[in-house]
Amino acid sequence: MRHASHGKASSEVLRNVKTTGSRHSAAHSAAHGVSRKAHGSHSSRVLSQRQSSSAQLVPALAAGSSLNLSQIELAVTTRLNQMSPVTRRSFREAARRKTRKSQMMAGTALAALFGTAATAMVVLGPNDQTLVAHASQTSSSQTITDASNGTSQEDVSRSESRAALDKETVSTNGGTGSWAMSDDKVDVSKLSRSKAQNSTVANLMDADASVVPAGFNADHATGDTGNAYEFSQCTWWVYTRRHQLGLPVGSHFGNAYQWATSAKALGYWVDNTPRHVGDIIVFRQGQEASSTAYGHVAIVEKINADGSIVTSESGEVMAGKTYSRTLANVHDFEYIHY
Repeated sequence: MRHASHGKASSEVLRNVKTTGSRHSAAHSAAHGVSRKAHGSHSSRVLSQRQSSSAQLVPALAAGSSLNLSQIELAVTTRLNQMSPVTRRSFREAARRKTRKSQMMAGTALAALFGTAATAMVVLGPNDQTLVAHASQTSSSQTITDASNGTSQEDVSRSESRAALDKETVSTNGGTGSWAMSDDKVDVSKLSRSKAQNSTVANLMDADASVVPAGFNADHATGDTGNAYEFSQCTWWVYTRRHQLGLPVGSHFGNAYQWATSAKALGYWVDNTPRHVGDIIVFRQGQEASSTAYGHVAIVEKINADGSIVTSESGEVMAGKTYSRTLANVHDFEYIHY
């Protein structure tokens, strides 16, 4: 009797399993069909059904109800679809949100730039702000009155809109001043370009710019410690006269015929051409009736148009007085310039 009951119970259980299995198969097929339909057409109605199923699932779980496999699979599928955009519209909306975010960031940066410019305007003084405003106004297109005929033009050139600048009055920091144009031209030949400390030498160097030896140092040592030559000698007179003319000369150049060599050793410019008033003429021993033992020196006082020179000289027999003569063979001598 117990076995029969047991068998009957088993038959009922089996029927329940089959019934449950049939319901599970039907529900499972329905869930897959819904899922495929949702992915294929991206219908908003299907998404609403999934959300409704998920909403129904939460109370059931809270009440401790038992769920079959089809309900769990439907809930999981619905949740996964909610976590990621599954429609083309969702992708377009995401792209639009990204674009709006980029535009907002660009707008913020532009606002910051304008804020910086406004701060700079505040920091500038009133005069500076006026200049900035004037610059911004003149940069745009505006009507300008032609100074020649009083007519208005749009964007005329500067040459067409301005009067001749014969004289102009300007305002500068609380005062006024005027300037006038002139046809006078600066003679650059009168401007000293030499860096010589001796102004006389600097002027002579400007005149000799094309012939001064390369590398010549105008500020070379002069060897001047005062007039150490015997009174009324030719050397005494030359030293005295050079100082009168503002030209350098040494105090210990030796005998007259040795002066050219001594001057070269200190850096003086020495050659065989008379160039300026004040050049020292050096005579060799016995040349032009000079001393056969000591030679002779003199000063160039004038260079004639024909190239000849006029001298000033002295000697022991002159008792401090001077004499002059004209020499035509000018290139037979050496000349100490500066």
